[in-house]
Amino acid sequence: MAKIIHMMVRVLDEQQSLDFYAKAFGLEPADRLAFDGFTLIYLRNAENDVELELTVNHDRAAPYTHGDGYGHMAVAVDDLDHEHARLSALGFPVTPVKEFAPGGALLARFFFVTDPDGYKTEVLQRHGRYR
Repeated sequence: MAKIIHMMVRVLDEQQSLDFYAKAFGLEPADRLAFDGFTLIYLRNAENDVELELTVNHDRAAPYTHGDGYGHMAVAVDDLDHEHARLSALGFPVTPVKEFAPGGALLARFFFVTDPDGYKTEVLQRHGRYR
């Protein structure tokens, strides 16, 4: 069986990204591997086995583009409304809280927050399959 171990995003400003992920999700560097031309930084917290890998290409000066392929990382939280207010107060771009209830049964409550490089993270209320 395969086990998911990390998701990678390319970032322009290492410190700005580290600050965002620490403040937004409590993710801290678990490892940092510097190479000629690029650095890999693996972020995690005590709740996670899966890591977020930040790739910093040393010669990159322009922001990355995301094209038209939409993708995102998702996290589950105990108190969605509190997290929405907290991330808003930190000045991070957040969307309004939405409820997804096809057929009248609540499947998910969520919002998105955008990191400094334009990557979106879905923040979900712990409920049902979202644990």
